[in-house]
Amino acid sequence: MADHARSAGTRAHRDLQSILYEEVLIARVHPEILRGEGLPNQLSEDKAIWRSRYRSIVDLERHLHDNGTRVVKIFLHLSKAEQRNRYLQRIDEPEKNWKFSLADIEERKFWKDYMHAYEKCLSATSTRDAPWYVVPADDKPTARLMVSQIILDRREGLKMSYPKTSDERRRELLAIRDQLTG
Repeated sequence: MADHARSAGTRAHRDLQSILYEEVLIARVHPEILRGEGLPNQLSEDKAIWRSRYRSIVDLERHLHDNGTRVVKIFLHLSKAEQRNRYLQRIDEPEKNWKFSLADIEERKFWKDYMHAYEKCLSATSTRDAPWYVVPADDKPTARLMVSQIILDRREGLKMSYPKTSDERRRELLAIRDQLTG
């Protein structure tokens, strides 16, 4: 039960973290979203809102770290040229058509705005305990290798191991085994 609760809590933190990042990135590029949040006008027009939102992200990640959760943040950086190539593949290859939407082309018009928003966000939310790893993602196999290595390195830093079984516990398990097989 405790593992299930911990897992649900971890999912909730992960989902909350995704929402926080979306609130910074998308709303920064599309201020009309920010205005639609029902914030008082003076707050939605105030540049300090971004510092406050970044601070919320950093505070959440610090809370997670202080409570034993290690945050690994990876930004897969795709060039505009590679994004174009992937969009063309999604149009040209019928099995990839489902991945494409006209909205993708509309959002592409905001490329520079998104790059600026990403730069500000990554700079403001990268900390010693929860740094950002920026991975060039034009070459998928190389990007996957880099992400795998980052995760392996972070995992090794955790110094995890299975708990040792005491002699008393081993005797207990053998007694239970006898009950199950006897």
